[in-house]
Amino acid sequence: MTIEQVGDIAGLHENYISSVERGERNVSLFNIWRIASGLGLTAADLMHGLPVRKVKHLGPKGKLSH
Repeated sequence: MTIEQVGDIAGLHENYISSVERGERNVSLFNIWRIASGLGLTAADLMHGLPVRKVKHLGPKGKLSH
């Protein structure tokens, strides 16, 4: 499937799809949903298999814990 075709089915410009694919642009949750829906997938299906990012969590009293 071409970038143009994905853009058409998602209702997004092909330049936007291309920049997302190259990692040059952050994509909103709404646009993730639009792309997934256009492909006949759920947003979870589209993102399945992505690496899990480690984040720091706030502990008691709002202090960062590792």
